[in-house]
Amino acid sequence: MGAQPRVLAALSGGVDSSVAALLLKQQGYSVVGAFLRNGVSAEAKACRPRQGCCSVEDARDAARVADLLDIPFHALDMAEEFRQIQSYFRREYQQGRTPNPCAVCNRDIKFGALLAFADAVGAEFIATGHYARLHLSEEGPILRRGVDRRKDQSYVLFPVGAKALARTLLPLGDLPKSETRRLAKQAGLPVFGKADSQEICFVPSGDYRDVLRAGGGLGKPGRFVSPDGRVLGTHGGHMAFTRGQRRGLGLSAPHPLYVLHVDPLSGDVWVGRREQSLTAEARVRGFTAYGPGLELGGDWQAVEIQHRSSPGGVPGRARWTSSQILEVQFQPAVASVTPGQGLAIYQEDRLLGGGWIESAPLVDLPVLAGGAAGGPAEIS
Repeated sequence: MGAQPRVLAALSGGVDSSVAALLLKQQGYSVVGAFLRNGVSAEAKACRPRQGCCSVEDARDAARVADLLDIPFHALDMAEEFRQIQSYFRREYQQGRTPNPCAVCNRDIKFGALLAFADAVGAEFIATGHYARLHLSEEGPILRRGVDRRKDQSYVLFPVGAKALARTLLPLGDLPKSETRRLAKQAGLPVFGKADSQEICFVPSGDYRDVLRAGGGLGKPGRFVSPDGRVLGTHGGHMAFTRGQRRGLGLSAPHPLYVLHVDPLSGDVWVGRREQSLTAEARVRGFTAYGPGLELGGDWQAVEIQHRSSPGGVPGRARWTSSQILEVQFQPAVASVTPGQGLAIYQEDRLLGGGWIESAPLVDLPVLAGGAAGGPAEIS
């Protein structure tokens, strides 16, 4: 009888990664657990209990699960790698864009660094608790949305790349979240009722502006400006705002106001009605393609477009130009397409690929494409 294939399972201390490791062991894999330390202080006053933001608590939970599953366990120091993610996070806000740290972390740490450690421990595969379905075909990895559409996480996997996905297992793709919790409880895993993490892992307070303040401040003070050029007020730093934001503006108006554009040079933040935030098209750079689908320099194709982490997409069409820029058109126009964020395209439930929104002109205010010129070169 041949040796069991070895898989390095990322254990976050939550229910999803715990059940992923459980299922792999039940399927006959030789499982090794790994917890990624981000180096963020876990002071009690800064953390919300049971929210998955406190690295000490999560490490303890991950170690308990590994012990119950009787698998080897490693806690990996990824503090420097997470500092690089935080630097990218700040740079994007400085340049008037909105970062997507979870997608970048998946590419650089959860898959990139984890694969390097997998090689060190002789693991053929890595595994995570993401809700997405992965099938390895002759044409390369095919990534599909998870069966539980409310929990689908295929979007945040778009930058990982085919080479990494070819060595990846995603055991939860065919499960609803309720079944994941049931399996955890049935197996006696203590995290079966643990709340899902809602925050960015290096933002223990839940307010990203706290990280920006600690890292050097909120950027350039400026004015709130309406589309017709009226000055509506002032603010203390442009990095505290992102396109589509409604809360926290501190402005009084007869109708809700939304951020339309952040100018990193002047510090001005343009605000207007929601209908003034509509975007009909966007340009995307750093496109990562998966399997058959879009061809470089090909014609427009009907696709489903997802431009934020909230599950689900909108109809549109896309083409991958010969200059390797993905152009998309939303049909109809949609609100708050945010430069710096990831954009993924699908046909039915299959991910064709994704990249980073370079520009997204507003229908009524096309000059306000968004962000500093050139797009997010740091993460392309």
